[in-house]
Amino acid sequence: MYFHLRAVPPSALRNSANWLQRLFEDDWTTVRRRIDRHREEFLYRHHPDHHLLYAGAPPHRTEDGPPSDVVLGGSPVPHPEPDHPPFLLLPAARAAQVAAFLATADITDLWHRAREELLPHYGGAPAEDQTRTLFESTHHDLTAFYARTAEYGDAVVKCVL
Repeated sequence: MYFHLRAVPPSALRNSANWLQRLFEDDWTTVRRRIDRHREEFLYRHHPDHHLLYAGAPPHRTEDGPPSDVVLGGSPVPHPEPDHPPFLLLPAARAAQVAAFLATADITDLWHRAREELLPHYGGAPAEDQTRTLFESTHHDLTAFYARTAEYGDAVVKCVL
């Protein structure tokens, strides 16, 4: 299971479940080129954990705003197949706010705040260095993706595949 984030020009964006589904049907070579240009990003199975890194966990969870928009933020659009999670649409203005947040976010602070919640999912304290490196790498990728998205004035569409 992958969690895809894709930059889309606002003029091309459609609020149609079928259009959104087709948006994510490209072959791996095409997807890889967009990833290399920071026009698309994906997270492996652990997207809820990446959301936790930015948005926090109760009682310190960020309810609205850029931290909660990084991964799971956006307006839901039902998937054409009822057993699939909805697509998420993040308008260009909110994507730009996420880019600004990520540009100034301190990954060390984010890690220390979420560390206790995240480590048990990845092997505990013995795996901390490897786990932290994974989250730091993903943070850098998401920062580059949102920076390029904001530079182009694009919206973001998100999908679980």
